[in-house]
Amino acid sequence: MIGADDLATKTTTTTKKKTTRKKTTSPQKKLVIVESPSKAKTIGKYLGRSYKVVASLGHVRDLPKSRMGVDVENDYQPDYISIRGKGDVIKELRKDAKKAKAVYLASDPDREGEAIAWHVANLLKMDPNEKNRVTFHEITKDAVKDAFKEPRTINMDLVDAQQARRVLDRLVGYSISPILWKKVKKGLSAGRVQSVALNLIIKREEEIKNFKPEEYWTLDGTFKKGSEEFTAAFYGQNGKKEKLPNQAAVQAILQKLNRQQPFEITDVTKKERKRQPQPPFTTSTMQQDANRRLNFRTRKTMMAAQQLYEGINIGQGAAVGLITYMRTDSTRIAGIAKHEAAQFIHDEYGAEYAATKPVKGKLPEGAQDAHEAIRPTSVLRTPAKMKPYLTSDQYKLYNLIWSRFVASQMTPEVTDTVSATVSQNGVDFRANGSKVKFPGFTKVYKRGQEKDNLLPELAVHDAVKLVGDNPAQHFTQPPARYTEAALVKTLEENGVGRPSTYAPTLDTIQRRYYVRLEARHFEPTELGEIVNQIIVKQFPEIVNVKFTAEVEGDLDQIEEGKKQWVKVVDEFYQPFEKEVKTAEEQVAKIEMKDQLAGIDCEICGAPMVIKMSRYGKFYACSRFPDCRNTQTIVKDTGITCPTCHQGTVVERKSKKNRLFYGCSRYPDCEFVSWDRPVGRDCPKDGHFLVEKKVKGGKQVVCPNGDYEEPMQK
Repeated sequence: MIGADDLATKTTTTTKKKTTRKKTTSPQKKLVIVESPSKAKTIGKYLGRSYKVVASLGHVRDLPKSRMGVDVENDYQPDYISIRGKGDVIKELRKDAKKAKAVYLASDPDREGEAIAWHVANLLKMDPNEKNRVTFHEITKDAVKDAFKEPRTINMDLVDAQQARRVLDRLVGYSISPILWKKVKKGLSAGRVQSVALNLIIKREEEIKNFKPEEYWTLDGTFKKGSEEFTAAFYGQNGKKEKLPNQAAVQAILQKLNRQQPFEITDVTKKERKRQPQPPFTTSTMQQDANRRLNFRTRKTMMAAQQLYEGINIGQGAAVGLITYMRTDSTRIAGIAKHEAAQFIHDEYGAEYAATKPVKGKLPEGAQDAHEAIRPTSVLRTPAKMKPYLTSDQYKLYNLIWSRFVASQMTPEVTDTVSATVSQNGVDFRANGSKVKFPGFTKVYKRGQEKDNLLPELAVHDAVKLVGDNPAQHFTQPPARYTEAALVKTLEENGVGRPSTYAPTLDTIQRRYYVRLEARHFEPTELGEIVNQIIVKQFPEIVNVKFTAEVEGDLDQIEEGKKQWVKVVDEFYQPFEKEVKTAEEQVAKIEMKDQLAGIDCEICGAPMVIKMSRYGKFYACSRFPDCRNTQTIVKDTGITCPTCHQGTVVERKSKKNRLFYGCSRYPDCEFVSWDRPVGRDCPKDGHFLVEKKVKGGKQVVCPNGDYEEPMQK
């Protein structure tokens, strides 16, 4: 029951006048648009609550995929459309921009980033004269805040340079690709820079096939002074250098030597050699070193570098960009970074390790030098300190970048070298020794083997004894196939492509199955050779390295405001259009005949054939389309499966096109190995042995690490 007092209280409460609160509107925020969510997250923490940072997720507009999208009759005007799937992103950007107090465009500081900013500005109908473009070359608190103090207008020279590249690539791709579809097979395509890369790989393959090895011999002597032995190589006769072309030449030299008589030290030269550190990384050198040292593919390197640039959470909720912008061809270093590095080297290694004049890198021809080199945003964030916050790939790449930068600010390595000539009866041998006197930059960043090669103390007229000789036959080797590192280096040296193009170029020629990576080296496929043959014959300028480099130079001049993009495109397209028309008439249809596979279809019993697709060769039933049976082609090694002992070990490819070994009875037997089994068991623990590729050859090892056999060259 409710008492009187309760009723009175209730009545009072209910009859009280209702007070209404005024609805307060949140203050308008400044909107910042970047490309990626991780970059947005990092920058958002630096700018604070008065800013809202959102991501466009890359480009928002592009040329249509279904047609050329370039009006060649109207100054090559591109017909940009919103990218499919970006509707919701664009809708949110417009909504946020409408509410915002101001809008800033903070995409990456290069042509591509400038173009993204321009496309976003067009979609949001922003004033082209408004200072709303913000750029920074490192994502640190100070760099970001300083950038927002000096916004600028969108640089249309940069936009035009990117637009010219996009239009040129579209004109080439959408003109040549239909010819390849008609004359070879559907699904093929060609591109401006990728055609040069493919041609380089095929030319190298031709060099290898046409290479004729030449015989030559070496003759090493083992000499003894007192109890110490050392090795010297045959140099020549009577002070003149001489080659040993065959075994007869070696025997003639050996017959001149009297093993019973001592040899004389006729010359000893001692020198001090200084080896300078390399400059900090550019995009190209970073990709090359990551490939050589870390076995990173070019795309993997750029992904890890992007993550390090955009920001890593290093504790206490503080995300920070660990490296400067990773698309650059410059080796310049900011003064503040040099000062910080010098102080760090003084404190960590000692004053004698800090260079007074750090090494300056030579820029490749056509380099834009627009940004700094790739370096850590703070040298105090050592790899050891950052390791807990990084993935394995991020750590490996950060360690490489950090070490290379610190080394570039250090003193040279100093080595004492000694060269001694050992002679008898006019026959000269040379012995070379070295000992590191001062490690310099190699304290941080080693380049190859740093081991000492010591000789006994030798002086002119000393007598030494020949205790053994080792003549060896050799043959000259053909040039090596391109690795990713070597191909990137060649493209850069020839001025083909720019830092942002290397990774997508190499990725494209592999995805289209024009080339394949075997043991980290590029090999052209049959399909690649056919496509290259057509392009070389019908479009010689496209694969002409010099011509392609000149086009890159024209794009740089557009960026610098020295050339008009429409004129550059027109100068390229007018002769190219004639070549396209000629090719349509002259190129004969190429029949890619199916080869008999030697097996029958397990469904209908008809013969299976080998067909070619853009992803490689595969088995298919000859009765296609009546029978649609297909099989993956696997290479049988003939080695019995070490797990089930019934099937055989076959080569297979992973989803990422990486070679591995499995059992032919899969899925009944699930044996897999990244390394090729050799068909023998380890004498120590009974585990199956595998063959590993090592520098200089192959080595049989036990995966458990307890046993290995001598390397086979």
